[in-house]
Amino acid sequence: MTDFAILTPNEIEAMTGFKIATRQLAVLRERGFHRAFVNRAGTVVLERAHYDAVCRGQPRPPICRF
Repeated sequence: MTDFAILTPNEIEAMTGFKIATRQLAVLRERGFHRAFVNRAGTVVLERAHYDAVCRGQPRPPICRF
C-alpha cells in the first residue's frame, strides 16, 4: 500500500475521456493538474490531494527561479 492516495485508472479515464496515458496526461495538464505524471508501468498517477486542491481553486506554489 502507498503512503498517499491516488485517483484510480477508471477515475482518470472518466475525467479525461481517454484510455491512452499520454492523452490523459495532456488533458489533465490542460486542466491544471501539473503534478500528474506517467509512471514506469505506463499509467497516469494523480495524487488525490493535488486533485482536491486544484478543484478547490488553490493556487499553485510559486516556481523557484535561480
